[in-house]
Amino acid sequence: MTLKTQMEKIINRSYNNIGGIIVLKNGKTVYEKYFNECTAASSFHVFSVTKSIISILIGIAIDKGNIKSINQRVLDFFPDYIIKRGEKTIQSVTIKDLLTMTAPYKYKSEPYTEYFASDNWVKSALDLLGGKGKIGEFRYTPLIGPDILSGILVTATGQSVLDFATKYLFSPLEISAKNNVVFQNKEEQFAFYEAKSVSGWAADRTGVNTAGWGLTLTPVEMVKIGQLYLDGGIWKGKQIVSTKWIDESTKEHSRSNQWKLSYGYLWWIIDDKKHVYAAMGDGGNVIYVNEKKKMVVSIASLFMPRAKDRIKLIQEYIVPVFENCVQ
Repeated sequence: MTLKTQMEKIINRSYNNIGGIIVLKNGKTVYEKYFNECTAASSFHVFSVTKSIISILIGIAIDKGNIKSINQRVLDFFPDYIIKRGEKTIQSVTIKDLLTMTAPYKYKSEPYTEYFASDNWVKSALDLLGGKGKIGEFRYTPLIGPDILSGILVTATGQSVLDFATKYLFSPLEISAKNNVVFQNKEEQFAFYEAKSVSGWAADRTGVNTAGWGLTLTPVEMVKIGQLYLDGGIWKGKQIVSTKWIDESTKEHSRSNQWKLSYGYLWWIIDDKKHVYAAMGDGGNVIYVNEKKKMVVSIASLFMPRAKDRIKLIQEYIVPVFENCVQ
């Protein structure tokens, strides 16, 4: 049995919600395959991979001077926000604290019902920011919290997140998400989670796009993001995002003891020394970049809870098959 045959056998047996896998080596496609009746045109809700896209947009906004520094205080971007009496911690939280998941929040478990019922998800997140926790301690917030970064982008750029992304990232890379997706009820939301033919970016009723989840991408679009980072932010000869931002955002700034993984600026750091990092989303959606081996892997998946670890699949089975491909 060849390594490739063994890899596909393992995928079909243990990772059977995968919709598509693409592997690039030295910028060339060495493997592209679709599963579960998906095709190259299938678009998936990539869940928390959205966070890494937001990281790119923050970097672009800094490159363009829309945001001066990640050390700016969050509340500087929300001058009309009224701080509750006795609330002090929120006044010190910076953009960097949000990017590194080291901002404190006032809840033990995320209040999803209240959050989704709100018309303004940014304000809901601000209302929960701060409290008695310490700034600097890693606390991963899947949904509630990252939306504050969307609010910052809107204030800083004067555009919607989707419009800013379309102009400076999506259009150059030919990424197809063009419309806001606003849910009228939870049934629509769950249908969005499981679909493989929707395209867009979730938004609240004020039109602000989500930052922690809600973007749809195809496997090809996902792998383009990874290749952009591998190439130092350059796409077809044009600098999309600065190399400096990529270097800073894909090195360790904080660490999750729970998952024993380092964290950059909304990117997971798989190996800081070898510069291997990934955007990872619920259900098994991954953009994996290995700079040393010049490899990028994208895996798009149909949603299922507690999906099996994709990084193990990539490092133990996919990388060994293709790392020595000569193109």
